[in-house]
Amino acid sequence: MPKSQTNLGWDVLLDLGAERGGPLHARLTRAIRAAIRAGTLPWGSALPPSRTLAADLGCSRWVVTQAYEQLVAEGYLGARVGSATRVRWPEEPTAPAAATAPAPPRPPRADLVPGLPDLRSFPRRAWLDALRAELSTVPHAELGRTAGAGHPRLRRVLAEYLERVRGAAVAPEDVTITAGVADGMAHLFRALAAAGATTIAVEDPGWHRLREIASVTGLTLAPQPVDGHGMRVDRLVEAGGIAAAVVTPAHQFPTGAVLAPARRAALVEWATRTGALILEDDYDAEFRYDRRPVGTVQGVEPRRVALFGSLSKTLAPAVRIGWVATPPRWTAALRATEARGTAAPVLDQLALARFIETGAYDRHLRSMRQLYRARRDRLVEALAARLPGCRVVGVAAGLHVVVHLPPGVRAAAVVVAAERRGVRVMDLASCLADPGGEPGADPGGEPAGEPGGEGLVLGYGTLDARAVEPAVAALALAVRDASQGAVRR
Repeated sequence: MPKSQTNLGWDVLLDLGAERGGPLHARLTRAIRAAIRAGTLPWGSALPPSRTLAADLGCSRWVVTQAYEQLVAEGYLGARVGSATRVRWPEEPTAPAAATAPAPPRPPRADLVPGLPDLRSFPRRAWLDALRAELSTVPHAELGRTAGAGHPRLRRVLAEYLERVRGAAVAPEDVTITAGVADGMAHLFRALAAAGATTIAVEDPGWHRLREIASVTGLTLAPQPVDGHGMRVDRLVEAGGIAAAVVTPAHQFPTGAVLAPARRAALVEWATRTGALILEDDYDAEFRYDRRPVGTVQGVEPRRVALFGSLSKTLAPAVRIGWVATPPRWTAALRATEARGTAAPVLDQLALARFIETGAYDRHLRSMRQLYRARRDRLVEALAARLPGCRVVGVAAGLHVVVHLPPGVRAAAVVVAAERRGVRVMDLASCLADPGGEPGADPGGEPAGEPGGEGLVLGYGTLDARAVEPAVAALALAVRDASQGAVRR
């Protein structure tokens, strides 16, 4: 069966020269029949109207109608009044050989692996309105613009938005549009390496993508422990030889900690004294449910902080728009790195600018905060009821929670048991720089959870409210299986 039922047979070259002998209508009949039998004209292909094919072949229309009628009589073609003449040989395939192929894996009943927002809530109509408005008003000259560092209008709008909402101090000329936070990090990592940097501090546990980015940019990562107050800045100060530090002050992934005020001040003092650069990932800053989110570190010392953000959690990863606001001395270096031009298409950038300017983005975020807060509350209540021996840690924010398991229960075993029961969850250890280490085992400061305990990271961004109770019930059974040693890989 063709990939498209609108496949047009007149795109096929009919070799009449190979059909020698006999009148032209017989030669045309043989040529079409041969094309059908060879699969060049597959089942369902639409042949051109007789008048059109006659004009293409330079023959009379009678020649074509005679060939079509003969092939209809033989069962190669089917003709219906008001519809195109289509190939009807062989019989319409019903169950293609896929019947013998292995069945695709059944999707999980509940996917609690973090990483995605509620894609069903994407503001399709408002986004389409913004895109349509830009298409109808954008000057013709703008259609020739390439992505580069980003459209000036979006850079200005984002600078104003970040100042208004996040307390940042951003100049439009220092905003660079990227394809997301990972893309922006990769470019700034390259710029740091070109400037002679060799080592960058990262949070541990933390975002695994940083390991991948560092591996391709030639930088060494220096993991710094995280506790209930965020990154251990005192360890960072003691380390020495570190050119930059990546932090998520608003809502650390995965622990859910917020960087404490004293540590924010110590971090800025360290960067100012050593000349290091702070790479602030403003992760989950839009989604704080118990109070207003803390302002950015960048707003305190814009000369030492590069601020990263994106739409991957607030709208959808498919939009592929992110940004980085750099200190002026790093802006040119960032844009000079290879492979620039990965920013979103200009029309999408203009649509986002309008989306923010009209207040549609703010309205969407207010709506999503209400949705996620209710979803998180419901998940936490279900965990408390079904898994009283577990402990949920982290502030009320973002799209995930961390659950520390009872003593003696291995998270890896729970992950396997839960998947067998149709629930996907993440092992907290997978976020460690050394996955074989102990999450939360840092001896100094307040631990992120139970000291030396095992934990799970549960995302609720895509979790339908009706699926919360069944998912947690299945997870409770998985924890029971793991605690009883009933899990075999």
